[in-house]
Amino acid sequence: MAKMLSKVAPWLASHKQGADPEGVTVRALSGADTPALRRLALQDPVANVFILAHLRAVGSAAPTTGGAAVLGVFDDGILLGACWAGANLVPVELDPGFAGLIAEAASASGRRFASAFGPADSVLALHAELAELGHAAHEVRDEQPLMTLCGPPSVEPNADLELGRLADFDRILPACAAMFEEEVGYSPFLGGKEFYSRRVEGLIRQGHSLAHVNASGDVVFKAELGAVTADVTQIQGVWMNPGYRGQGLSAGYMAAVVEKARTLAPVTSLYVNGFNLRARSTYERVGFRQVGTFATVLF
Repeated sequence: MAKMLSKVAPWLASHKQGADPEGVTVRALSGADTPALRRLALQDPVANVFILAHLRAVGSAAPTTGGAAVLGVFDDGILLGACWAGANLVPVELDPGFAGLIAEAASASGRRFASAFGPADSVLALHAELAELGHAAHEVRDEQPLMTLCGPPSVEPNADLELGRLADFDRILPACAAMFEEEVGYSPFLGGKEFYSRRVEGLIRQGHSLAHVNASGDVVFKAELGAVTADVTQIQGVWMNPGYRGQGLSAGYMAAVVEKARTLAPVTSLYVNGFNLRARSTYERVGFRQVGTFATVLF
């Protein structure tokens, strides 16, 4: 770590002066870089659960068949920081001073990015650099508390929450789409329904979809474990059916999500919009505490 920091400080100083020091490079990682990327991400297993879950599932830092890649910043062969560049940009231990290099490489790829999310300092620095390159954002959420719970929930879990079933796919999919549209302002089916449908089906098959489908066939509540490692799970897609809101049900359902998540990993995490005071209050009641701050930029 000391060697890495000794390289970062002088590089940042020269970068601020507009220099391009010899030896500093940005490139897409290959399979051979997988151990270095894993070591980098393990510096913060909670903040970096997205990339660690990807490595767990795929086993390699190499570009995917769909064209997604991990961009790495190197100096003398040392990986100083990285960024997933697929449908989204997700920085991994990326010092904000390296954001310009990553933004240039990402922009040059020609890919269209739906969002950037992750630790706030890195994401907001990426946003500033991408804006200079002509990538306009339509929304910036600059304060999203990153929260964890390292034990059982503080309230009684709702026993009605179950693993999502393929038999309920036609009910769960519209609930997921409704959550997505509420969250980002447009339908996940724009440009086609197949990709998002496969994503939802995959979460159900993995046992990472959680839902309460009542006797009337309504999805009352649903959530997903969007990223899972042996150490950390990250809850995503929390949604309460509008017809059942205001009844004090959310905490019990979230407690049940935590109970399910704890069968997979000891630490349960999530991040939430800072302006969503009701959700933050619910998560705190369940036992979550803030450990950092994320940001999301929607392009």
